[in-house]
Amino acid sequence: MEWLGQAKINFTHSSSPLQLKKRDGSSASLLSICEEVTPPCKLNPLLFNGHLQTMWTAVKNDGPPLHYKRRIFEAEDPAYKGSYCVDFITQPFSDVDETLPIRTTYFSDEEFKTLPSSDTRPMLVALHGLSGGSYEEYLKHVLAPLTGAEGERVWEACVVNSRGCAQHKITSSVLFNARSTWDCRQTVKWLRKTFPNRPLYGIGFSLGANVIVNYIAEEGANCEFKAAVVCSSPWNLDVGSKALQRTRLGLFYSTVMAGNLKKLAEIHHEQLSKNAKLDYQQVRQAKYLHEFDRAIQCPIWGYPTEGAYYRDASSVDALQAIRIPLFAINATDDPIAHEEALPYLEIQQTPYAVLCTTSMGGHLSWFEVGGHRWHARPATNFLNKMAFEVDHAIPPEQTKDAKALPHWDPLRRKWQI
Repeated sequence: MEWLGQAKINFTHSSSPLQLKKRDGSSASLLSICEEVTPPCKLNPLLFNGHLQTMWTAVKNDGPPLHYKRRIFEAEDPAYKGSYCVDFITQPFSDVDETLPIRTTYFSDEEFKTLPSSDTRPMLVALHGLSGGSYEEYLKHVLAPLTGAEGERVWEACVVNSRGCAQHKITSSVLFNARSTWDCRQTVKWLRKTFPNRPLYGIGFSLGANVIVNYIAEEGANCEFKAAVVCSSPWNLDVGSKALQRTRLGLFYSTVMAGNLKKLAEIHHEQLSKNAKLDYQQVRQAKYLHEFDRAIQCPIWGYPTEGAYYRDASSVDALQAIRIPLFAINATDDPIAHEEALPYLEIQQTPYAVLCTTSMGGHLSWFEVGGHRWHARPATNFLNKMAFEVDHAIPPEQTKDAKALPHWDPLRRKWQI
């Protein structure tokens, strides 16, 4: 237990971190920027370990009162057929839709037609955690100060909801997984076309962090994001799964996560049951997260075991393919995204990423006295620094990708379509 909730902060980074040009003509390394934007981590001393921090999330608090307008998109890639939804932060409104999360309604066709803009405001694309949605408090603590800023520092933001989450009804038997980058990719392409002058940024939380790192890596030097933040990423899913299975508390968390996913499976039974590969009795009997993934992810995507799925979908190796500044934030006492799964060595091999670890904070928690979430402070500081101080018109020097054989390919996945 750290003294009175004061957590220790450490930074893991390359010996030659990325150098960035600033608008005032000076230069700064990615490491120095991450250190500068990270304030002291002083958490609620009553929540003095990762379990207490994490379990406190069960005390439901609505968080900042953000308002969203939702749009349903149809997948363009036939390999991932079906629909998904994106929630856009808007000005407050009084309308209520009981079929959607709190303070969320659908765009009318007329409203959606007026959405395109040539403005230059920065825009943030957010991906939530496992079975969550745009309503999650940990997410809104980051989005609220950015979209609520005044003048030229105001942001636009949207949340890409995982299929079947946030009260979205799926229209095919295709669910999300830890490698499901396709909806994010389609959304970013649409944003670039609809808002051609807006610089785009990304942020992911927990499973969404794993997905967004995979997406950034797959895009490589062509990634539309100027920079990104990831919070509480599980990184190495196979290692994390084994860590959860080792202890009773780990199995407790695994049971809770499996329970949430089983609820989603029941909500979407009509569509999912059309997939002849699924054995719904096995899905319903799954007690732990790895059992649920064995019953759902393996047959849907063709993996022989959940371990094969975890190893293939993990973002730990994908780090070597990212080509934009990435700021990662994890707590070493996180009982879900376990410390042994953190990419300490991998981070040291790429100039494009810095990992900030705190000795306390739990999983997507970091509760301060009063209920604010500490992770929102370095995350918003970093995004503001990238948006308003770094000169993206002068791209950083790109790492030259090895072409000679033999060489290692961080994106040589085993799952193919």
